[in-house]
Amino acid sequence: MRHDVIVVGLGIMGSAALATLAARGQNVLGIERFDLGHAMGSSHGVNRIIRIAYFEGAAYVPMVQRAARLWETLGERLGERILHVTGTLDLAPDSHVLTRQSRESCLVNNLPFEELDAREIMRRFPAFRIPRDYAGIFQPDGGFVASDRALAGLQMLALADGAEIRAREPMLGFDPLPGGGVRVRTTGGTFEADSLILATGGWIGTHIPALAQLAVPERQVLGWFRPENPAAFQPGAFPTSILWSEAGHFYQLPIWGAPGFKIGCHRHLNQQGPAETMDREVHPEDEALLRRGLAFAFPEANGACLRLTACHYTVTPDEHFILDRLPGAPQVIVASPCSGHGFKFGSVFGEVLADLATGREPGFDLSMFSLSRFGL
Repeated sequence: MRHDVIVVGLGIMGSAALATLAARGQNVLGIERFDLGHAMGSSHGVNRIIRIAYFEGAAYVPMVQRAARLWETLGERLGERILHVTGTLDLAPDSHVLTRQSRESCLVNNLPFEELDAREIMRRFPAFRIPRDYAGIFQPDGGFVASDRALAGLQMLALADGAEIRAREPMLGFDPLPGGGVRVRTTGGTFEADSLILATGGWIGTHIPALAQLAVPERQVLGWFRPENPAAFQPGAFPTSILWSEAGHFYQLPIWGAPGFKIGCHRHLNQQGPAETMDREVHPEDEALLRRGLAFAFPEANGACLRLTACHYTVTPDEHFILDRLPGAPQVIVASPCSGHGFKFGSVFGEVLADLATGREPGFDLSMFSLSRFGL
């Protein structure tokens, strides 16, 4: 039977698109090469930051505001909280580009925010121990998404709304059809549809060779550590935060969903390579890097390491996403929202991808995510 849409890759972007399409009554097939909820890609890790004051570019803000509303709606449908509002804090040395851009994003988009000096940050959030020349932008609407629950919930809703899912079934290739539509070949069979959404993350370059040097997998390691005073790191006492320092560009989340205080370092050790052979073991140097961030700003959390886990980003040269129709085959939609800041947009990009796959006009300007910026 020919499907309306096939979605390949059921991480957060593919699963959100699958659920949106199924809810709209589309005949949709989802294909995943691993188990559902696997840890081989970029969509696991207990929880993920959602920032409204987006310093990567003010154009992101309307999309992340829509994403936040959709995460709330998903939680209502599942009967559990998916979006947790803790406020977000971006901090760096006073007048650093990170806080300047965060402030500008708030001003341009009329977002509530506070400018806090180091003394006020440490008074309000006692877990922080930062140099006196640091300052921060506190935005009260951000927080974190319960990522593992969101992913599983979208997949369950997609099934409940009639989607078909074939897990543990790698795609071998796809072929645009001369009369329109597309044929997808997997280890389990051959399937046809009017359109195809490719959301295969670190494997996108193996499916579209032109992206092999433009969407590059990069190893990432997250750590959970035991604080001396856990109360200072709980939601309500600790905001999700981004911290720039000479030791690294760190991000932190309060204790929730797993034992320990979660910290990571953006771009980690800058180790790139194929997703298929990515090193998913953890090593002493991984823990040492994260401990440098703890020692710099969170000394009370520099206790026992409770968990280390490796994953990967898929990084583009400008660290913006790829979200576009494939040149020469517009029935194929390429979705590689990557570079380490894509998860929070999963809910809204589920809508955007569903629109692109069914001939609707998305409600956002996607020009900054186009393939044409790379000359494709």
